[in-house]
Amino acid sequence: MRAAAIFGLGCSPRNLEPFQSDTNIEWRVGMPAAHAADVIVLFGGDGTIHRHLTQLVKLGLPVLIVPAGSGNDFARALGLRTVGDSAAAWRRFCAVQDNVRAIDLGVITPLGQTAGSGDATRHSIPSAGYFGCVAGVGLDSEVARRANGLPRWLRAHGGYALSLMPTIFRFLPLPVKILTASDPAAVDWVTRTDRPTILAAFANTSTYGGGMKIAPQAKLDDGLLDVCIVGAVGRFKLFCIFPSVYYGNHLRIREVEYFQAAVLRVETEHPLDVYADGEYVCPTPVEVGIHTKALKVVTP
Repeated sequence: MRAAAIFGLGCSPRNLEPFQSDTNIEWRVGMPAAHAADVIVLFGGDGTIHRHLTQLVKLGLPVLIVPAGSGNDFARALGLRTVGDSAAAWRRFCAVQDNVRAIDLGVITPLGQTAGSGDATRHSIPSAGYFGCVAGVGLDSEVARRANGLPRWLRAHGGYALSLMPTIFRFLPLPVKILTASDPAAVDWVTRTDRPTILAAFANTSTYGGGMKIAPQAKLDDGLLDVCIVGAVGRFKLFCIFPSVYYGNHLRIREVEYFQAAVLRVETEHPLDVYADGEYVCPTPVEVGIHTKALKVVTP
């Protein structure tokens, strides 16, 4: 069997040692060319996974995630909480190869504005990009931007929460319109919400930011995005809401709206940064959808 190892920031070939007990496996380092490997082992966190998703989908190979980043919510969603979990999944894969499943990925398509019109269009706009965990606009994006400026060791030990605290008391609600359609090809978009918004998150996994359960009902294989919108709330109440997100209890709050959609559009009065998996993607307006069974992953 031929295996390719991809190392994220802070990882090296030393991290590969627990996975090299089988001497019959031929290893190579880096993203493999087409037909040059049978499986990929990726060492890193959500950001590293995010940056490789497009190529991983194109290759169509099984991917084993080894949690080794500052945020490991994607690995956690797969039941891979530790390096030991990944090593056990690897041994099972090498023995019987019966622990591979296909999961969904989120897709973000930047939209432009036609001259003299308010209609969103894909004309002259960069191609769509995948995300594994959660995409969002508003407070979430500002927190992700701040967290990315922290030292890596600090990001890995509560960096998201540390960045959230000062942002809560400075961030103001912004007008955000979200439209949904029953069919991705439909032209009859319907406004689902149009109001001042603190945060709008579009989730493929239940957690992000190192364990914050923003979308407790999200599943990796249901063909739907879970959408969580936090409307305009006072700064003190927002501060009080924050701890409840770790347990998913924020859904009980009146200003929080939660629903599922296969595809949606996000429009704002002025361009807002869209982040996904903690990484900057593009400005609004955007279309956010789901690509079902897009990625093969090795599970416990």
